[in-house]
Amino acid sequence: MTEEELKQFKAALSITAVATALGVPVVRGRCRCFFPTRHAHGDRTPSVSFSEERGTFRCWVCDDVRGDVISLVQIVKNCSFLEALNWLKETYGFLVSGATQNASHVAKVAVREAALEYSSPEPQKELVSEDERKKIILSFLKMLSPVDKTPAAAYLARRRIYKPIWDKMLLRTITDYGALNNKLKETYDLEVLKYVGLFSEKGNLRYYKHPLFFPYLDTKRRSCYFQARAIDSTVVPKELNLRGTVPYPYNVSALDQKPGWVYLCEGVVDTLTFLGQRIAAIGIPGVRSFKTEWLPLFKNKSVVLCLDKDEAGRSGTEYLQSVFAQAGIRTVVLGEGLENVSSAMKEGDDINSWFGGKK
Repeated sequence: MTEEELKQFKAALSITAVATALGVPVVRGRCRCFFPTRHAHGDRTPSVSFSEERGTFRCWVCDDVRGDVISLVQIVKNCSFLEALNWLKETYGFLVSGATQNASHVAKVAVREAALEYSSPEPQKELVSEDERKKIILSFLKMLSPVDKTPAAAYLARRRIYKPIWDKMLLRTITDYGALNNKLKETYDLEVLKYVGLFSEKGNLRYYKHPLFFPYLDTKRRSCYFQARAIDSTVVPKELNLRGTVPYPYNVSALDQKPGWVYLCEGVVDTLTFLGQRIAAIGIPGVRSFKTEWLPLFKNKSVVLCLDKDEAGRSGTEYLQSVFAQAGIRTVVLGEGLENVSSAMKEGDDINSWFGGKK
């Protein structure tokens, strides 16, 4: 496997899915440290966090417990780099370039990942129940302000995303970080706020630099998950997701089981761009966040893949083509065959910039 093939292979993997396949009980993007004796009280409050966007993990106490998906396998299985890579290739062989795995194998992997994902610790061991966690997230989102007449509105308008879409998708923003930070602390116990992923380990609301919020609405227009966005172009990373598993694609209501086409985008902003053009679209935070157990949601749909026009986007497109093909779902790539047309997406473009949005 060349260096480039290794890079693409790792990019196609969900670090949370790999953790659960290893038997690590990940709950809302966190787990207890693999070396509990280093921690007070055996790391009763989980210190290891996972980033799906970056494909990395980190313990906030142990400096040597961090890395990418291969490092994770090395630590959990106490093995070498090569042994870890071979385990990943055997477990996710259908992602390896040139592999000829059949659909039943892919299905078995999907079922195993889904079963392991929900084999988290017993509810009584959790700081708050799942229902209570969802209520806290809903309460938090209700504390936020509409984006009208705020810096977030200007940010969206520069990208040709306007008020009808803000209102339809219930976009929200933070207008007074300090007041919101204090209100949450007055309303909930600090450990609970950390546990559900709203507060950092230092005890403050995580979204100081990411004031624009995109709730992931379910079919009843409720949300227990969201993505926050920086509106200052110098902030890195530009997106900050709520910790934990992405429950379904953004704008999942477009997957209505009726025959037709749906456009799959990489990111919320691109999805909103299509919605503003009255095009049925859904979004995923990144290729690593796509779950094979979502495939039944695409029943009766054909999918237009609209990932970014760059190396990562092309790699992700190939991966999604393979996943959908194994499930018998038709896909086409946006702009395929239009490379020499002046209106085609250019290298480095995403959907929003293609439609004229500005950075």
